[in-house]
Amino acid sequence: MTQQFQRDKPIYLQVVDTIIQEIVSGIRQSGEKLPSVREYAIEVGVNPNTIQRVYRELDQRQITITKRGQGTYVTENSRLITQVREELKKQYVDQFVEDMGALGFSKEEII
Repeated sequence: MTQQFQRDKPIYLQVVDTIIQEIVSGIRQSGEKLPSVREYAIEVGVNPNTIQRVYRELDQRQITITKRGQGTYVTENSRLITQVREELKKQYVDQFVEDMGALGFSKEEII
């Protein structure tokens, strides 16, 4: 299933966001092995170099752990996953409130 991408954001960051959302929503479980770079590139419909960059970014954020010769795994740090989930929740709520305010809704109407 190829993913539809937005033009205003780099593809690798969109894929990073997708994987993070899958992790915090429970679609991908702690300790679960992610597909190989080539497999995931085919699945998403992007160049393998893009997925390599995605996995590197996820490792830097400590969302995943790459074990040389074994693959990339979702972190087992449940505190980190909970923290990321809370950050996403705040980000989405803030964006919603901002968007609704831009449409002219009052705070009372937004609530």
